[in-house]
Amino acid sequence: PARAIVFAKVGAAVYKERKRILAQDSCIDNNMAAFIVDETRLDVRFAHYLLTAFKMSDLVAVGALPSLNGGQLRSIPMLVPPELSDQRRIAAALTDADDLIDTLGALIVKKQAIKQGLMQQLLTGRTRLPGFTDSWRRATLGELGAFSKGRGVKRDDVRSSGVPCIRYGELYTDFVNYTSSTRSFVSPDVAATALPIRSGDLLFAGSGETRDEIGMCVAYVGDAAAVAGGDIVILRGNGAFNAVFLATLTNLPSVATQKSHAGQGDAVVHISSRAIGDIRVEIPSKTEQDAIADVIIDADRELEALLARLRKARDIKAGMMQQLLTGRVRLPMETAS
Repeated sequence: PARAIVFAKVGAAVYKERKRILAQDSCIDNNMAAFIVDETRLDVRFAHYLLTAFKMSDLVAVGALPSLNGGQLRSIPMLVPPELSDQRRIAAALTDADDLIDTLGALIVKKQAIKQGLMQQLLTGRTRLPGFTDSWRRATLGELGAFSKGRGVKRDDVRSSGVPCIRYGELYTDFVNYTSSTRSFVSPDVAATALPIRSGDLLFAGSGETRDEIGMCVAYVGDAAAVAGGDIVILRGNGAFNAVFLATLTNLPSVATQKSHAGQGDAVVHISSRAIGDIRVEIPSKTEQDAIADVIIDADRELEALLARLRKARDIKAGMMQQLLTGRVRLPMETAS
């Protein structure tokens, strides 16, 4: 029936821990279970939050096909305030927290779409910033600087402190377009065998699992001296480009396609510095590049601020659930006006 709480009881979906309140009368198959709430004793939204907080996957036997039986489901503990009004106030507080999370999430998606469209326009010259009218010029990456190859730095060499280091896998997983810091560090002895990089260098992934991702580029714009590990191709500029601008440009699909066509291999795809050097781009004056990079950085800062707010909102909600659903913290009674 409508307002029942449904969830998976068989299969890998059990581990997803998704519980939903039905908006209308529905049918479910035998892989699902429904908790039909006695609404004279229990508020549906409150019950939903209780079940959301409970990890049903903890009841699944290790090694078996994930499944939950009726006895296990009936044994799930539910700490419930006796008054429906108390349950509803707790549910309302948690719903408000969810609404804030949803609002921030939607705003982030909107801002990301705006930023993506703006980058596509600015980085291709379709839209110009005020004051810039000069024509863009065609160039190959090889004409914009000199290439070198990272070296050394095995996984076992990485430590939590020391000389900042960037490894090729991190170009895919940890950074987007540019970074002013590193995730990894190595000892001075290891750093002495690796390739030094400096602010403004462009780092390309020299190998990858697919052609679509080969040559992913990250600009290093940090102040600290750092080193690059193996399978990284470094482009050091001759003063003709802004690193943030060019790294972001080379990751656009229109340029990334050139990199994918230049990749070699099947199981592991490689791209050489010569192939990267042959990639063609259109760029404006250095001054206009700087201005476009500033717009990109400002947009990223705005997004990061929203993401920080979203993380905080999620942490606050998690704390509220921990406190309110266990009775450790009680909401104040409503007073008549």
